[in-house]
Amino acid sequence: VSNAGVGMAGPLECQSLAAMQSLMDTNFFGLVRLVKEVLPDMKRRRGGHIVVISSIMGLQGIVFNDIYSASKFAVEGFCESLVVQALRFNVSISLVEPGPVMTEFETKLYEEAERADYSRTDPETAEIFTKLYLRNSKDVFTSLGQTPEDIAEHTLRVIEAARPPFRHQTNVAYTPMAALKHADPSGALMTDAFYKLVFKYDTVLRFGLR
Repeated sequence: VSNAGVGMAGPLECQSLAAMQSLMDTNFFGLVRLVKEVLPDMKRRRGGHIVVISSIMGLQGIVFNDIYSASKFAVEGFCESLVVQALRFNVSISLVEPGPVMTEFETKLYEEAERADYSRTDPETAEIFTKLYLRNSKDVFTSLGQTPEDIAEHTLRVIEAARPPFRHQTNVAYTPMAALKHADPSGALMTDAFYKLVFKYDTVLRFGLR
């Protein structure tokens, strides 16, 4: 089970390249290093199961989570490419894709975001992040967040499955969001929906979540 991960949220201009590279080294290359270690023996034994804790943000990018989403997209692409070869050797790969999870990981991330220096971006972007994004995120976590125990139960179900799924989303509330991309390959439907949620109907969004 590959579970190591770090988060990053905020305006792109305020993130250092070193921090971005460090995040990718943990979230993506950490997985790659693990798979390189375990896969050869699994192939020799012609049996095994690699379970990867991904994220709904590996299927759908979320505003102000550019680098974190990129790392999870990399995880999804890596596993999607590898799974066909792995199946030839009777090795299963499963991606567990949670939405928001209520842990100290997220609490610390948002506390740091509230204290951060946003002078390297323009005032409008800083205000959108601090006044809209952070406020909405708290409502999302309060209303839709899962507990670590819930994610553990989902992961155990995947591990014990007779035919392990390649993808398993833990939060049904996010299924429509992920489906938007498949409904319209041009991306216009998804982009328009998210733009309106963030910039036009954020009051309705917060009310609905509460």
